[in-house]
Formats: sequence, C-alpha cells, structure tokens
Amino acid sequence: MANIASLLKTEIARIARKEVRAEIESLKKTQSQHRGLIAELRREIATLQKQLRQVSRERVAAVNETKALDRKYRFSATRLAAHRAKLGLSAADYGTLAGVSGSTIYLWEQEKSRPKAEQVQQLGMLKSRSRKSALAQLETAKGITG
Repeated sequence: MANIASLLKTEIARIARKEVRAEIESLKKTQSQHRGLIAELRREIATLQKQLRQVSRERVAAVNETKALDRKYRFSATRLAAHRAKLGLSAADYGTLAGVSGSTIYLWEQEKSRPKAEQVQQLGMLKSRSRKSALAQLETAKGITG
C-alpha cells in the first residue's frame, strides 16, 4: 500500500510541476512583453520631456522678445561700444546683427551720428539677447550673405 501511495504522490507532484511550469512560461512571456513596453514608454517620455523643455525655452525667448519690442530704449555711444566689446565682435559684425554697416556702428560709437528711433529699438533688442544667440544669428546672417 505504501508503494502505491508513494507512486501516486510522485505522479501528482510531477503533473503539478508540469502544470506550474507551463503557467510560469506564459507569465514570463507576458512579463517580457511588459518590460519592453515599459522601456519604450520611458524612451517616449524622455523624448517628450526634451521637446517640452525646448518649447518652454522658445516660449520664454518669445515672451522676452515681445517685452523687448514693447520697451523704449535710449541710445548711449559708450554702452554700444561696451556691448560690442563684451560680445567680442568687430564693428562690421555688430553692424550685420543690427542691420547697418560697420562704418555706421563706428560713427555711432564716436558720437559723430545718432541712430534713428527704429535703429535704437533694434540695438536695444540686440542688447537683450545672449552672446550665444547673437553669435548664432551672426553665423546665420553670414551664411545667407556669404
């Protein structure tokens, strides 16, 4: 009797292991699929966050530019020369950014002439930009003309 009981017990254990193994295999496949989906979603989230940061930066820049347009600027020859020196640009390059010639910039700095009101606005907006964005605009302008 003990022999039949042990055989029955062994057979039940074998069948149970086989059933559990089959169930675990399907769970492993599902788990693998879920991990792949999670990784894909994380990559997508990272991409969207990067795009959101870029859009936020662009929006802030647009708001700052709008504020700069609304602002009234005053002209100072010494401040113009100081800003040009701060950017490390020649009068010709600074003139390219401001939309005038290099000699005009030189004359303004020497106080031999004064810019018009629209040009003062343009210079004011130029002063509100960072060095990096000003140099990028200069490269773009040189690429278009050159």
